[in-house]
Amino acid sequence: MSDDNTPRNDPDFEPPFNKLPIVVVALFLLTAGIEAVLSLGEAGLVGGPSAIGWRLALVRDWGFSGDLFDAMIAQNYWPLHHLARLITYPFIHLSFTHTLLAVVLMLALGKMAAEVMGQFAMLALFMLSGIGGALAYALLLNDPVWLVGAYPSVYGLIGGYSFLMWRKLGAAGGKQMQAFSLIGMLMGLQLVWSLFATVGNGWVAELSGFVCGFLFCFICAPGEWARILQRLRRR
Repeated sequence: MSDDNTPRNDPDFEPPFNKLPIVVVALFLLTAGIEAVLSLGEAGLVGGPSAIGWRLALVRDWGFSGDLFDAMIAQNYWPLHHLARLITYPFIHLSFTHTLLAVVLMLALGKMAAEVMGQFAMLALFMLSGIGGALAYALLLNDPVWLVGAYPSVYGLIGGYSFLMWRKLGAAGGKQMQAFSLIGMLMGLQLVWSLFATVGNGWVAELSGFVCGFLFCFICAPGEWARILQRLRRR
């Protein structure tokens, strides 16, 4: 027998995922699903003894390597499997905690970007920022450490958020530099954390992802493409 007082029958009750755009839910399920399988394998709950090596194998097979990309440039040889690493590495993480923060930021910033720019533009922003971050990591550094994790893509979403704030502050006559307070705080936290632990060079990919996300919004943000065409016509 059902109870009329249960939340399900409350006209104001809405399941949490109903409020999230489909593309954000899909990215969340893909990222969280991969991590769930890897974590269960490491705990010995699925896959048997060989499951302990699943994460390392996934990094090797689908993570992004700057050295591998440099070799592709040197040989002018571009196999699709290795090019695919540019779009697969954001869905592989080093641990549950590594995944957790990325997923939280993805849900919050992805929802905002999808609602303002549209779901297709949000997905493009996420993927292109990840690609841009990986390319910068390979071209600017000579780091043998493999790049994995959604953070360059998430930082691209932060770039989208900063762009919208930058445009809003500009329209209101405010200080547009305030739009970069979030990225400034995150980079500052990384600097402080580096004093106590080795953080590696992943911040290069993350900052590059932010720049790519910010610049991409000049095309995909609402009204920006029309402004560009208008300026071109004036010339």
